[in-house]
Amino acid sequence: MTYDPTGHLLLTPVDREAPVRVRRLRQLGFGDRPDPAFDEFARKLAEVTGAPYSMVNFIDERRQFFAGLHTPAGMHTGADLNAAAASVEGGVSRFMARDHGYCPHVVVRRKALVLEDVCDYPRFAGNPVVDEIGIRSYLGAPLIDRTGIALGTICVVDTEPRPWGRAGLETIKSLAAELIEQIHRREDGGI
Repeated sequence: MTYDPTGHLLLTPVDREAPVRVRRLRQLGFGDRPDPAFDEFARKLAEVTGAPYSMVNFIDERRQFFAGLHTPAGMHTGADLNAAAASVEGGVSRFMARDHGYCPHVVVRRKALVLEDVCDYPRFAGNPVVDEIGIRSYLGAPLIDRTGIALGTICVVDTEPRPWGRAGLETIKSLAAELIEQIHRREDGGI
């Protein structure tokens, strides 16, 4: 577990599955370079949910990697960037520390997470993304593949509180299942 500097608030859960996840991500060829198909899926996530930011996120022991990224109009996602060029124009990066954000919680819990206003939850309000990036709401679901490994997440975030509700929860879970099916087809040579 990691704690804030005062030692009182749990920020990031222990992730015992990380080494197995990393091996599986390498086997699939994911986790270290942008992927146009994942960028397109992130665009679809934003469109369906109405969120300004959306990600397809793979997580290793130290960091998160947004293989799919959608940002507001005018900010490029850099789908054409190669693995050596991690940052995206407009200051948005493809990489984030593992202790930033809420996706590591989703991966460890293996369940979707709805935070309509992160400030309503002391456990999550202290996360660095609140102050550093201005994130106020989060909706995410795990990507659990056929081997039972949580590869990462899909998520959407906003800088304003959002009433995601049960409909948002069902939507994000359905979209996670859809992306897992695409990943399985790709692995089987169908894409």
